[in-house]
Amino acid sequence: MSQTADRPVSGGGAAARPATESLSSAFARIRATTALLTSSLQPEDTVIQTMPDVSPTKWHLAHTSWFFENFVLTPDVPGYRPFNEQFGYLFNSYYFSVGTMHQRPHRGMLSRPTLADILDYRAHVNEAMSPLLDGADDDLRFLTVLGLNHEQQHQELILTDIKHVFSLNPLRPGLRELQVAASVSAGAQRFIEFAGGITEAGHAGDGFCFDNETPRHEALLQPYALGDRLVTNHEYADFVADGGYTTCAHWLSDGWTTVQTENWRRPLYWSDDLQQEFSLSGMRRLDPNAPVCHLSLYEADAYARWAGARLPTEFEWENAATTVPVAGNFMDAGLLHPAPAGKRRGLKQMYGDVWEWTSSAYAPYPGFKALAGSLGEYNGKFMCGQAVLRGGSCATPADHIRATYRNFFYPHQRWQFAGLRLARDV
Repeated sequence: MSQTADRPVSGGGAAARPATESLSSAFARIRATTALLTSSLQPEDTVIQTMPDVSPTKWHLAHTSWFFENFVLTPDVPGYRPFNEQFGYLFNSYYFSVGTMHQRPHRGMLSRPTLADILDYRAHVNEAMSPLLDGADDDLRFLTVLGLNHEQQHQELILTDIKHVFSLNPLRPGLRELQVAASVSAGAQRFIEFAGGITEAGHAGDGFCFDNETPRHEALLQPYALGDRLVTNHEYADFVADGGYTTCAHWLSDGWTTVQTENWRRPLYWSDDLQQEFSLSGMRRLDPNAPVCHLSLYEADAYARWAGARLPTEFEWENAATTVPVAGNFMDAGLLHPAPAGKRRGLKQMYGDVWEWTSSAYAPYPGFKALAGSLGEYNGKFMCGQAVLRGGSCATPADHIRATYRNFFYPHQRWQFAGLRLARDV
């Protein structure tokens, strides 16, 4: 939530809860949420890997426990005994400074350890972590909060990955029955203008953030305008009907090559007749008023060109996002699907529903410094060849997002809940 399927979607988290929530309560809550998300799955569901970007649910459950065991328990707790020494190899993701790892494309080949073994592993780690938290010093608190943010990132990946797994099953199963949001037209797209100028970007304050959100720095913006809402399924269907996938003029060169190679003709999960889409509750009618999602950067950029607009830069997006509250259709709402914006005025859907592609390359901010030690591998080494997305999605925990949150994926990837908002020069 890139991304390698295990590279967590970068963002905030537990620190966004009220200050009255203790570290031990946050730990219990977030670990329990992961268990709840997977409670309707059968053991067979948790083993499958449908493509290299997708990791089996069982692997996510183990890796998030490995993170606490490797970075908190093993180095800092005298007498702690790892649950299974082989798990260090099986469930390391990309931390080469820690050791070698089982290769990501082969995670779906692991029938053992069983799901029951992994759940025992989680219980073992929980039992060892719990006594440490109420009296945690600053170092332990930082590592634990980082681990909780990491776990919340994998909660989103659990949802997006199992959606891909179920979508390839001819039975079209769902994670569970989900409420469907009312279909309400948002009306015509409106553009809201921003003056531009020198603004500040990046995280500020005492709350938790990831290293890729720092340091705070100045950015120069020209006057610009943002669409007041996300692009809808109906609007994107017009692009498809107008030959959007067969007209090379709309596409970046690499995008056009990808469209031809992969035979893309519509967004991922849309039916051939553009009337239905696959969701986490199975097939459902395509709501024309809901935000289009599961787009690659190439598709988002092509649509924007077709519409006579462009994608915003990440700094334009952040500048606008600071003017509205951090609220929206997140994982906690229970829909697990993008919802229509409705008719209220002003900027809508800046947070939640779908990650918004920007035109910005995922690159270090001026003066960026990665975390020390192995944790320096967390974000910085992925700053090449990827693009930034902002705002969170319907699969993102509500306390896991803010205006400075930077997500990143490769331009061709589209299995995440990713869509777009239009921008224009003024």
